Amino acid sequence: MAATPREIRLTEERRRLDVIWEDGTASRLTAATLRAHSRSAETVRAGIDGLPPALPHDIAITGVVPVGAYAVNLVFSDGHDRGIFPWPYLRALADGAAA
Repeated sequence: MAATPREIRLTEERRRLDVIWEDGTASRLTAATLRAHSRSAETVRAGIDGLPPALPHDIAITGVVPVGAYAVNLVFSDGHDRGIFPWPYLRALADGAAA
């Protein structure tokens, strides 16, 4: 499994992030999935407390910011901007392996 993206695209409606991986696999990750699985302190704490993240039904990705050569920081329409997604974690989410 190649965990480095070759291309990352934000869809026009900003509700999905499309990723093409080095091995040619294409992944489609919804804004809701990415926001719910952010590894920010706030989201991790909610998970520990057994609480689902409170997300607006129309959550969108408003920014995609590279973090070196190892990750991307996503900014969401609810103002959340603290979630860094390293390539292996993003790939695990895409493959459904991350909890």
